[in-house]
Amino acid sequence: MITIAIGVLMVFGYLLIASEHLTNINKAATAMFAGVVGWILFMLTGTEYISSIHAEEWTDFLNGREPEWEDIHTFVAQNVFLKHAMYICNLVMYLLATTAIVDVLNSNECFGFMKDLIKNRNSKYVLWISVACTFLISVNLDNLTTTVLMLLVMKKIVANDKQRIFIGAAILVAANCGGCCTVIGDTSSLMVWYKDAVTPANFSGALILPALLATCVTTLLIQRKLPHTLDLVRSTVIFRGEDTLLPTWQRVTLLVIGLGGLWFVPTFYRITLLPPFLGSLCVLCLLWVLNEVFNHERIRTEQPSILKGSDHRLLYESLQVIMFVIGMCLAVGVLYECGAMSWLRNIVETIFPNIYIIGAVTGFVSAALDNVALVLTGINMYDVTPDGAMASEYLSFFAQNGPYWHIVVFCAAVGGCLLPIGNTAGYAFLKMEEEASGKWYLKHIAGKVLCGWVVGLACYFVIDYFIR
Repeated sequence: MITIAIGVLMVFGYLLIASEHLTNINKAATAMFAGVVGWILFMLTGTEYISSIHAEEWTDFLNGREPEWEDIHTFVAQNVFLKHAMYICNLVMYLLATTAIVDVLNSNECFGFMKDLIKNRNSKYVLWISVACTFLISVNLDNLTTTVLMLLVMKKIVANDKQRIFIGAAILVAANCGGCCTVIGDTSSLMVWYKDAVTPANFSGALILPALLATCVTTLLIQRKLPHTLDLVRSTVIFRGEDTLLPTWQRVTLLVIGLGGLWFVPTFYRITLLPPFLGSLCVLCLLWVLNEVFNHERIRTEQPSILKGSDHRLLYESLQVIMFVIGMCLAVGVLYECGAMSWLRNIVETIFPNIYIIGAVTGFVSAALDNVALVLTGINMYDVTPDGAMASEYLSFFAQNGPYWHIVVFCAAVGGCLLPIGNTAGYAFLKMEEEASGKWYLKHIAGKVLCGWVVGLACYFVIDYFIR
């Protein structure tokens, strides 16, 4: 009975997440509710799941005596829930550190150079430079942060709303594709890395070319919708005062340390074997100290202009994503512990016996359901195959750096762009660009994203075929 209740709760939660644009119920709240209530229901199941999934640990814990109700609570809290809590804490600490890094950089207008770099009346130039900047930044930062940053820049450059939403759509796709190229570029790829299913170098090497092709094909098709000349925002001269903006060399220093430091996080993990969030905290500490040094005069005189470059929408959206990740990790953890993931894996393997078909289905479903939820579900259906257990070619697909992990992340990232509701960056795009709508996106952008996705997936198939 409890199993049915957990299943119904999770299905209902997934449906509410997918229909956020209709119900206006924040998906972070839905995920948190489903995850917390799911674990409460799990506590009421007694030894039903514990004795089957954790039989050996449960036997050692009891040490030959009959189980009591308090034993169940203690075992679940210490031996079952704790490992999921540690995974969530590691993930959230990393996301909080990167959010703080971005906030420091944005507060000091370290991304302001992009406006001068991009501003031009030629639509092709603006489109491709914007996409290139987005792709390069998103390999370090998550797709939501990158999308919001670039859309804020575009609002200062392009005056025509209809022209700007096409460029914004290309930015959205580039942010998602760039994010899936590195283990630190997106929440989905970060979760796969934390599962120890991939290594940073192999992951980037496998997906960089498919992601680039998916981005370029989509951008090339969007380019045909733009006029040759853009309507630009008129330049206005704003007096900032002598102390309202850091010198260029200081802003560049902060930017290099912030983004360059994040690149060092995988190396930090490989050398020290300490959790990656400690590496990101090291970067944050160094950045914070430099921020205090560079801004000591404004801090000492309490000048409010130090926060002039901040945009609280960026921080607010990032915190919502973190809460959503916490809720989804809790929810998927319950499903894993009650055996639902094994049941789902058997169904998927029966209906879709090929990992490329599974990837395609993942992409199409993530267009309506958030891609983070899809990746988290997909990677928890399978365990990483140990090196000595690959008795068949099929099991090798799920080994460390196996193609399954690459395909799920890539398809969820690009497939999630088929509709703007398929990822958090898409929601931000709809909120910031009022002229854009789901209907407009489906008519003008979805087909172009599909073409880019097919080309990118075909590229990965060719590479994987010849390598394997």
